Amino acid sequence: MYGQYNGLIGMSIALGSPKGKSPQTKNHAMTTHTNAMSQHIYIITGASKGMGLEMARQLLKPTHQVLCLSRTASPELAQAAEVAGVSLVQWCENLADPAPVAQRLAAWLASKKHDRWASVTLINNAGTLGAMAPLQTIAPATIAQAITVDLIAPLQLTAAFLQATEGWPSVQKVLNISSGMSQRAMAGAALYGAAKAGMDHFSRCVALDEERRSAGARIVSLAPGVIDTDMQKELRNGHAELFPDKARYIQLQATGALTSPSEAARQVLAYLHHPEFGSESVVNIVHKREMLQ
Repeated sequence: MYGQYNGLIGMSIALGSPKGKSPQTKNHAMTTHTNAMSQHIYIITGASKGMGLEMARQLLKPTHQVLCLSRTASPELAQAAEVAGVSLVQWCENLADPAPVAQRLAAWLASKKHDRWASVTLINNAGTLGAMAPLQTIAPATIAQAITVDLIAPLQLTAAFLQATEGWPSVQKVLNISSGMSQRAMAGAALYGAAKAGMDHFSRCVALDEERRSAGARIVSLAPGVIDTDMQKELRNGHAELFPDKARYIQLQATGALTSPSEAARQVLAYLHHPEFGSESVVNIVHKREMLQ
């Protein structure tokens, strides 16, 4: 499912700043410093469609720098950033080969002035179902690719992110987009369920590591609920004999129980910015919706 893409397809629209020198009073210097420290970095994988695209779109604000890592760049997102006059960079990257991507991310973060940012956030959103079928029927290459994209890539990107931002004065956050399948066993879901359960547990372990640091990162693995995305279509279009829960997902759509990508993105970002973020390392958004209204 993950094709090979190389190079940078990016668009970076600089925030407005006057050219040349201008007189600066002490108050102006203090204001400039305050404004700088109110800026935020957001790094999102899988941002070219679905909830990832909607999260990126909702994060396009003057005080935000958004970096998107996806198989393909989104012209729609680039146009939205241009209209809004905000900073957006899109990298076309293949997370089936995550090590070079992690190295590139580390170098990009190292190029940033640490004291400029109030917060820096990594959102591991990209994912693939691989195959919804009994494990013994899945090709070894499909197993390897799915586990790499869904688990190894988030592990490597998180490691690069934490190492690169260690010592920054800003708040550091890692948001891993998990799934209800990490907690609920289903026939035919061994591949995806195992990857997401691994994501949940590595989030628990990293959270304990970060608690030992004086200003450690906050990390959460968040199940966002059932969302009306291409992944849901894959579940509905699967073979019932290989994935017996197919009927359940057909029923969810028929009864209007799916959350739109834009509303799901709103809820996830509301939780990301809520003071509670980081108090639990594994969360299901369904249990938090009342407080996020």
